[in-house]
Amino acid sequence: ELKSTNIMAKEKALHRAEEIDEGTLITAERQSAGKGRLGREWFSPVGGIWLSIILYPKLSPSYISRITLMTAVAVVKAIKICTQIESQIKWPNDILINEKKVCGILTEMSAELDIINWVVVGIGINVNIDHREFPEDIQENTISLKEILGKEVLRVKLVQVFLQEFEKYYESLKRREFSSILKEWKLYSHTLGRKIRVDMGERIIAGEAVDINEEGALILKKEDGQLVEIISGTII
Repeated sequence: ELKSTNIMAKEKALHRAEEIDEGTLITAERQSAGKGRLGREWFSPVGGIWLSIILYPKLSPSYISRITLMTAVAVVKAIKICTQIESQIKWPNDILINEKKVCGILTEMSAELDIINWVVVGIGINVNIDHREFPEDIQENTISLKEILGKEVLRVKLVQVFLQEFEKYYESLKRREFSSILKEWKLYSHTLGRKIRVDMGERIIAGEAVDINEEGALILKKEDGQLVEIISGTII
């Protein structure tokens, strides 16, 4: 058990001098203090996949959104390959099945003005978790792969396939070949074409999600026809 795989991964990334290799993986059977975006608590009992990957991409900090989108595509592909279950991506970092959350992604980084020092990509997948284990306040909106299939999923296999897909997309991203990844993301999108409201912290914007651009930003079309580019926010 760990407090959080992301916390441990960040500690290791900070001590890169100790030869923490790119691609180092931190996993836990359970997290006692798992976190999602904006510091939200992430329920992480035994039976899920809780892991973090340490990366040292030679890319500008503007690529952070693209790393999250790339990771989401890798998760969707891995779930499909291992279970035949179709899932969708809710911008920016959630994976949904039947409108319920099965996976969350938390991407954190340390960067200078024009270069990334390190990135930690955290993934939490609800795999072999019974519905009654989830806290009451999230039961309605959360689901596990076991619930859908009616049987347990081999977590080791799912992790292996995810890492294979992740590595493939990461190599493409390092070559600045994001357009093909973005094309796949759009195929799996739960967000595009929907009327949504996005909480940006200081304000809420409403409109239709019409596109994701090459930087990974959401393009929202407001009622007056104005197009707004949203780099970071939460769909509510």
